Amino acid sequence: MTSSEVQAQAAKTGPAQAWVIDTNIVLDLWLFEDPATEPLRAALQSGRISHLATASMRDELERVLTYPHLIKRMVKSHIEAQDILMRFDEHCMSAEPAAKATCTCKDPDDQKFIDLAVAHAVPLLSKDAAILCMKKRLFQSGVLLNPDLLPAD
Repeated sequence: MTSSEVQAQAAKTGPAQAWVIDTNIVLDLWLFEDPATEPLRAALQSGRISHLATASMRDELERVLTYPHLIKRMVKSHIEAQDILMRFDEHCMSAEPAAKATCTCKDPDDQKFIDLAVAHAVPLLSKDAAILCMKKRLFQSGVLLNPDLLPAD
């Protein structure tokens, strides 16, 4: 889909809904091309949703893409780190880092995703165990964790 087609689709459906998407899901989308992420990929590409991210989230992705096992996967898949970062940027709505949320994650590296989702009251997509166990606390803070991707029209 071309950029103008994405803009036309977004105009039909209204502004993109922001979601916070953690690094593992981004990898599933753009490196592993996990079939389970196809609805998310389609929603991002159509402009129906976008992902809200801070510079530190992008920096984390850039760092993770230097891990040897991911480099091997990129070579095998004929994908370069720059391709993944470009896809990240293409569907990203930049945000400033959020203040610390009232709910605290056991993994400090995941806190930035929670903070941003809580601050903006947007859905959070993650498969990280340290976040998954927080579903009830996140809901109480106004965040849906891993909701169904697209509501019925």
